Amino acid sequence: MTTLMVFDFDHTVVDDNSDTWVIKCLPDQTLPDSVKNSYRKGHWTEYMGRVMNYIGEQKVGPDSIRSVMETIPFTAGMTDLLTFISENKSTIDCIVISDSNTMFIDWILKAAGLQTAVDQVFTNPGRFSESGFMEVECYHSHDCQKCPVNLCKRKVLEKYLSERADGGTTYQRIFYVGDGGNDLCPASCLRGNDVVMPRKGYTLDKLLAKLAAQEGDASLRAQVISWSIGTDILQELKASIQS
Repeated sequence: MTTLMVFDFDHTVVDDNSDTWVIKCLPDQTLPDSVKNSYRKGHWTEYMGRVMNYIGEQKVGPDSIRSVMETIPFTAGMTDLLTFISENKSTIDCIVISDSNTMFIDWILKAAGLQTAVDQVFTNPGRFSESGFMEVECYHSHDCQKCPVNLCKRKVLEKYLSERADGGTTYQRIFYVGDGGNDLCPASCLRGNDVVMPRKGYTLDKLLAKLAAQEGDASLRAQVISWSIGTDILQELKASIQS
C-alpha cells in the first residue's frame, strides 16, 4: 500500500522564497525599481524572467547563481523528513509541485543530497541561454480561474494521479504539504482519507480555517493537520504507515 507525499517548495521544503533568494547573487543584493515594480498579480513567472535577465546583464554567471541558491536554508526538520522518505521508497512516492523553477529546485536538493527523496518535480522550466542568461518559462497554460496563469497545481496533481492509476498504482493516502494560496486548489481534489497539511500561520492555514468556519462548505473533504516543523509531518507520516 503506497503513500504519496506532495510538497510545495518555497516556504515549505525550504524556509524562504527561492525566487527572491536569488537576488543575493547581485553585488548590492537589490533590484532596481524598474524591475521590482514590474510585477503584476498572477504573473510571477514573467516577472522572474525580467529578474533573471537583469541578473544576467550584471554579468552574474550560472556558477555564482548556483552557489548562492545552494545556501538557502531548509525548513527545520525537513531534511529529517526527506531522508526518511528516501529510505522508504518502496512504500512512499514523493513529488514536488512548485511555482519556482527546475534549476533552483534541482540545485538545492542536490546540494543537500536529498534528490533521491523526490520522484518527480513539476515546476516552471528554467535553462541558461547561449549568452549565459537564465530563462524561465511557464509550466503550462490552463483555464482555472483560481490559480496563477502559469500553473494550476490541481491540474498537475490530477494528471499525475490519473497517469499513475493507468500504470496500476493507486494511493492508500495522499499527504499534501504546502503554505500558500495556490495550494488551496489542489487540496480541494483530495479524498476524505487524504490529509492536507498547511504550515501554521501561513496563507493556506488561514484559508482553510476560513473554509472550516463556513458551515455546510463541502469543497474540502481531506483531513486538515497543520505543522510548524518537518518532524511534525514525519510523525503523521510514520503513524499513517504503521496504522
